[in-house]
Amino acid sequence: MPVSLENLLKIGQLKEHQTDAADVQRLLAAAQRNLTDARVTSISPETRFDAAYKAIMQAALTALMAQGYRPDTNRPGHHMTIVQALPLTIGLAEKRMAVLDTLRRKRNIADYTGEDIDDVSMENCVDEAEQLIADVNVWLKTNRPHLLVVKK
Repeated sequence: MPVSLENLLKIGQLKEHQTDAADVQRLLAAAQRNLTDARVTSISPETRFDAAYKAIMQAALTALMAQGYRPDTNRPGHHMTIVQALPLTIGLAEKRMAVLDTLRRKRNIADYTGEDIDDVSMENCVDEAEQLIADVNVWLKTNRPHLLVVKK
């Protein structure tokens, strides 16, 4: 069975989700705040990496929600599902998705073993967060522009 968002729904990795512009704007603003925090040089590389990784997850979740889904957070591996869905949600190249998945694994190792985050990995994570936020915004403008306009 080829991987698709519908198949991820069928196997319980995803749930259907109705989103609106306010949800999208809130998540994108949070991603941007985390990216800003990740650029603060007076804090540790681990904290900067965590902030950048959180921005990646928020941008990826925005893309998933814009497609009408969200992960089932009661199931293990929902971070992996969010990242690995990016080729299906915004058409992210597999090579970029592999980089993001490497960052996800590095975060897990650091969180669960206390391993240090090196400066190169931290900078890569910040760069990838910045690029993914931009990619999601471009995709939204092209494919779901109504989610970028908050009704008052």
